[in-house]
Amino acid sequence: MALLSDRQKEELHKSMLEYLHTSNFTAAYNALKEDTGVEYTPDPKAKYAGLLEKKWTSVIRLQKKIMDLETRNASLQEELSIAPSKRAAMQADWVPRAPAAHVLTGHRGHITRVAFHPQYSILASASEDATVKIWDWETGEFERTLKGHHRAVHDVDFDHKGHLLVTCSSDLFIKIWDSENEWKNTKTLSGHDHSVSSVRFMPGDQYIVSASRDSTIRVFDVASTHLVRTISGHSEWVRCAVPSDDGRLLASASKDKTAKLWDPLTGECKGELRGHDNELEAVCFAPVAAYAAIRELAGLPNVGSKGPGAYVATGSRDKTVKLWDVQSGQMIKNLAGHDNWVRALVFHPSGKLLLSAADDKTIRVWELSTGRCMKTVEAHSHFVATLAWGRQRVSTAKSNGADAKAGEAEKLVNVVASAGVDQIIKIWLP
Repeated sequence: MALLSDRQKEELHKSMLEYLHTSNFTAAYNALKEDTGVEYTPDPKAKYAGLLEKKWTSVIRLQKKIMDLETRNASLQEELSIAPSKRAAMQADWVPRAPAAHVLTGHRGHITRVAFHPQYSILASASEDATVKIWDWETGEFERTLKGHHRAVHDVDFDHKGHLLVTCSSDLFIKIWDSENEWKNTKTLSGHDHSVSSVRFMPGDQYIVSASRDSTIRVFDVASTHLVRTISGHSEWVRCAVPSDDGRLLASASKDKTAKLWDPLTGECKGELRGHDNELEAVCFAPVAAYAAIRELAGLPNVGSKGPGAYVATGSRDKTVKLWDVQSGQMIKNLAGHDNWVRALVFHPSGKLLLSAADDKTIRVWELSTGRCMKTVEAHSHFVATLAWGRQRVSTAKSNGADAKAGEAEKLVNVVASAGVDQIIKIWLP
């Protein structure tokens, strides 16, 4: 297939003929002229005079320039990668440190929960002022307020694509908001008989699971808004219910001082975790990345379950954090150090650390392999009620098409949000 157009070919042939003529290569000149069939009369004033030499030298000059630019680019990239801010952003072991990058104000009541959008720099916050607020966590700017609940909003969660936001409230309702349609409240779900204290999308985003002060956990179908299942077993207020990463288990934490594990498909109780001396406030599944460190802490060989849902952490009003083996129901470690109720837990994406927030106004960082508290951040001026690590979905499959879902993995970015009774949200960045 020809790379040159007819016009380009003609120009090339004429410049070659001019070069051969001026260099006195008469035989070659005549042979080329005959082979190409080009009508050409040499002329030292024509545009073809010296054209081949000019093109040749300019190509060599450009090649040298490209090589110089590539060398310069490589050195700048190296310089950038060792700049402090970039280094911290890429660090696998980064943890929050004072001062916070942004302090977001606007709520008129205690902030109960914060949640990161899985793709964009959006943060949603729920508050006892009956509103949900949307923020840009990168700039620290307020974007909008979502109004629809009539009493305190207790939880907020994005689906895995970030298209929908779910909230729950003391008004007994669960609401779904469409982030792609001006954040309109598109669905309202009911079924609980008392305050709804937590709500989460199940993996796959077809169902949501909620926990309530009516002592039940309920599973709803997102599309139809129908109640699919009511799970009973706790004797008191269920503070929160969260799914494992594969959706095969639910973990719940209750005022009855226990955490329980459930099969969300049947509602069957798969285990009970007893050991706290006071009400539970938080429960959180350990990511698979944390298994090696947890097994080291427990003195176990690093073999066994490789799937999600093998270990959980719980936080309680007894001021402790406890790590549990789900299969046996045994406590692996008691993490003592907070001076007040433990209210929120989040595992570090590296799997080496666990972060906890409490009413002692601090965030503590625990090293999982040893169980020691390696850092305390004086985070807020009042009780810290919620803690979240940034989510960012990175697709390892093609970005479109049916195969994309199978290859999607969630990569966490280095950003943490905390909030609580002081009515402010703090964004912690490298």
